[in-house]
Amino acid sequence: MRVTVVGAGVAGLTCALELAERGAEVEVLERCAGLEAAGCSWFAGGMLAPWCELESSPPLIAELGAEAPQWWRERFAGTTVNGTLLLAHDRDVPELRQFGRRTRGFEALGAPQIAALEPELGERFGRALYFREEGHLDPRAALAALLERLRSLGVTVRFGVEVGPGMLAGRAVLDCTGLAARTALPELRGVKGEMLLLRQAEISLARPVRVLHPRLPVYVVPRAAGVFMVGASMLESEAPGRISARSLLELLSAAYALHPAFGEAEVLETGTGVRAAFADNLPRLIRRGGVLYVNGLYRHGFLLAPALARRAAQVLLEGRHFAEVMDEDPRQRRLA
Repeated sequence: MRVTVVGAGVAGLTCALELAERGAEVEVLERCAGLEAAGCSWFAGGMLAPWCELESSPPLIAELGAEAPQWWRERFAGTTVNGTLLLAHDRDVPELRQFGRRTRGFEALGAPQIAALEPELGERFGRALYFREEGHLDPRAALAALLERLRSLGVTVRFGVEVGPGMLAGRAVLDCTGLAARTALPELRGVKGEMLLLRQAEISLARPVRVLHPRLPVYVVPRAAGVFMVGASMLESEAPGRISARSLLELLSAAYALHPAFGEAEVLETGTGVRAAFADNLPRLIRRGGVLYVNGLYRHGFLLAPALARRAAQVLLEGRHFAEVMDEDPRQRRLA
C-alpha cells in the first residue's frame, strides 16, 4: 500500500514508522519548515505516565498509554523507564491520598524511601507515591530519532510542503495535523500548554517528579545534565502566543517549592503549544472523505501516539476496527 502521512509531529511520525515497518510505501508531508516548528510535540513534557494520568483521565488513556514505554524503548535508545515520583507537602497529604484512590500501579513511600530514590528531596518531603513502571524521554531527541529511522527505511519526509489538489491521488491518506484538521473535524478544540526549560547544575533528578502544588500541580522532567523541563499549565485557548506572566510566575513558584535551588536556575527557554482535543479529551481514529484522521491526543501525545499508530496501521493495512477509538459516523460515536 502507498500511504501519505500528513503532519510530522509525534502522531504523524509514529504512524509513518508503524506503516513502514509493516511494509507500506510511505511518505510524510509537513507544511512547517522543520521538526522544531511542527506543532506542540516540540514543547511536550515527554512523560510516559499512564497510571499518573489515570487520576484525572478515563481508563482508556491508561489502557492505550500502557503500550508506550516498551514501544519507545524499542525505537529510541534515550527512553528511560525509571518511574514517576508524585510528591506532596505536608499540608497537601490529603490530596496525595485522594490521588492514590483514583489510580493504581504505585507504591506509597515515606521520607527514607524518597531519599533513596532522590537524595535531594528526602528531607523536604515525607510522603510520596512512586509509579515504578512509568518512563520519560526527551521529545526533541525522540522526534529526531524517529525521523532518522524513517529515512533509513526509505521513507520520504518533506518539510515546507502545503498539500494541494492532486498530490494525494492513488494513495491512502492518514491525517495527523492536530488542530489544523478542524476544517474536516469541526468538533476539535484547542488547549494551550506552557512550559519552561531551566538549567540548574546543583540539582540532580533521576526521574520525572510531580508535585501537588495547591494552585498549579507541576511536573519537573530531567533532560540533559542540569536541564529540566517544567510544565503543567492548560488553558482553553487556541492562540499560541507566548507564555503568560501568570503562568510563568506559577510554574517558577511551584518549581521553587519543589527545591529552593530552582530560584537560582537559568531560564533557557519558554514555550507554548496548542494541543487538539475533542470535548471528552479522548483520542479518535476518524474516517471522513476517504481520509483516516488520527487526532484528539490532547496532552497525551507521546503517551498515546504508539497505540494509536499501531491501530491506524492495522486499520489501513488489515481492515481492522477498534471500537474504543474508531469514529466512522459522526452521528454514532463509539467510545470506551
